[in-house]
Amino acid sequence: MVSTHPPDRPLRKDAERNRQRILAAAGELFAEVGLGATLDAVAERAGVGVGTVYRRFPDKETLIDALFEERIDAVVAIARECGEMADSWAALTCFFDQAVSLHGHDRALKEIVFSNAHGQQRVASARDRIKPLVGGLVARAKADGQLRPDFDVTDTPVIQLMLTAVIEYAGDLAPDVWRRYLALILDGLRADAARTPLAPRALTDDELDRVMSQGLRPPGR
Repeated sequence: MVSTHPPDRPLRKDAERNRQRILAAAGELFAEVGLGATLDAVAERAGVGVGTVYRRFPDKETLIDALFEERIDAVVAIARECGEMADSWAALTCFFDQAVSLHGHDRALKEIVFSNAHGQQRVASARDRIKPLVGGLVARAKADGQLRPDFDVTDTPVIQLMLTAVIEYAGDLAPDVWRRYLALILDGLRADAARTPLAPRALTDDELDRVMSQGLRPPGR
């Protein structure tokens, strides 16, 4: 986590309280509106002066970095916990369910994982941590004959993006309707239900990066 103080100098209690308030407020605000939120808006949400925010975080990128690791840690934890399930199909569906729920209710996380618009190196680092774990879930389900053999690990983030779009558009009107479409998709992924070969082919890693690099539309567009 990024700090403007040397690591061997702990912050005063009041300064640390302000720092935690800023981080909590930024986490809430970024989750609601995405990484386009300003530091002024973060200060207002935190109930502190703008100067206090800038003393702790000299720019927005520093603040994003401070929140970034814990967001990605949450996705990694989901993949690892689901991967411990004995049944490979249950493990894969567990990941889809929990990861989509997390992404769909946190726009900042969605922008970090599904777009390069807020720092290509940051996004690449996140995907490097997540992809091997998801790849393991996919490979195990295929090896067990539960997942259709023509499914590719690069299909996973595309499906997640589709479902998070349902969450965004349904909003408070039908907050859980995305689970209906997840069930439909999962049925189509079962090896014993596959009737039509998938075409065209899955995106390559490079193509997926290029697709994601186009970024997400700002809210309301």
